[in-house]
Amino acid sequence: MENDFKKNLPHYIEQLTNSYHANSISEKISLNLPDKEVIIEIISELEILLFPQHSGNKKMDETTEKYIVGNLMQIVYQKLKKQLKLAFLYEYDRKNQKLMHSADERAESVCMEFFEQLPEIYRYLSMDVQAAFDGDPAAESKDQIVFSYPCITAISIHRMAHVFYRLGVPIIPRIMSEYAHSKTGIDIHPGATIGKYFFIDHGTGVVIGETTMIGDHVKIYQGVTLGALSTRNASKLRNTKRHPTIEDNVTIYSGASVLGGETVIGRNSTIGGSAFITESVPPNSMVSVRRNELNIE
Repeated sequence: MENDFKKNLPHYIEQLTNSYHANSISEKISLNLPDKEVIIEIISELEILLFPQHSGNKKMDETTEKYIVGNLMQIVYQKLKKQLKLAFLYEYDRKNQKLMHSADERAESVCMEFFEQLPEIYRYLSMDVQAAFDGDPAAESKDQIVFSYPCITAISIHRMAHVFYRLGVPIIPRIMSEYAHSKTGIDIHPGATIGKYFFIDHGTGVVIGETTMIGDHVKIYQGVTLGALSTRNASKLRNTKRHPTIEDNVTIYSGASVLGGETVIGRNSTIGGSAFITESVPPNSMVSVRRNELNIE
């Protein structure tokens, strides 16, 4: 059998390499694609910076924290700058653009801005952990939430990816969000804007689209979709507001779908499980499904 394989090997090679050119997946061949495995390493190291005593530095105290943090920041900086540079070079290749600005300079600028924003990311995450603790009576401690709740993993990766997205970094934010998706079952596009004190209870099957805007003190349950009303003619929909706006103090229960860029869920509203919403809901509303009909109170 092995001899048969060797005999046919030139044929297999010829057929597959011909397929590369006849049915190309890439728009343009580029040697500058970022390394997905390195980006996952960077995510893990950034999680250590954000949750040091929960992620490998249990002995860190006030006398050692600056040394440990500084050392890890330098490691992340070197890796991150290289991957950012590759991402920018890939973008230039893909769009056939001349180097208007040095990819190295752009990578350096993004690195500086990202590290500048880490304290703010940490501040938001501390409120997200508090929201989970306040919102889940089964939670025994905030340590348990950081260690074990998938929503904290998904939200922490999202808050980092969102910074890169806003800074115009190509491909890397989506690699980060899809890694979080594969790890937690929670799919948050890096473009989504999410306010303070955000909690996803259970989490599995949650989908939050690119142009979604979520206010403060919002809680959603498993299986919730904040999506587009239609994805036909996708090329015409790019760069438009396709996903809903969820105002402050809204709770959305499991299996509900809220769709459309003009759909606004008003503040202090509650959306019941399995609701299918394509129009705006006034503030202070209670939306429920009874006998397959949508009721707004």
